[in-house]
Amino acid sequence: MKELTKAEEQVMQILWDLKKGFVKDIIQKMPDPKPAYNTVSTIIRILEQKGFVNHTAYGKTYEYHPIVQKDNYSKFYFNNFLSGYFNGSFEKLVSFFAKENDLDIKDMDELMKHVKDDLKQDTDE
Repeated sequence: MKELTKAEEQVMQILWDLKKGFVKDIIQKMPDPKPAYNTVSTIIRILEQKGFVNHTAYGKTYEYHPIVQKDNYSKFYFNNFLSGYFNGSFEKLVSFFAKENDLDIKDMDELMKHVKDDLKQDTDE
């Protein structure tokens, strides 16, 4: 899997939310100032070449849908981020986060409680 550019990721985020859509649908969900139709169309074609998107043809019009799930890309992106900035160490990431946000032991305990609750919910499902 390849890492996406900011523009590609923006289009993918919209397409993940929409589940499927035409270029005009994607543009409609983009913030102002809206990019040109050809710009979004080009980004979609690049995403298709990278294996993130496929399409269904209706004559000359294409409806696009993601073929890479958001969760899969999130894991890939996070692992790249972790290895690129923290030498693959989750502990270094957490330490950095705690220092940058002036978290004390009480705050860290509260975070751990939330993590434990989330993990418990995942195993209960």
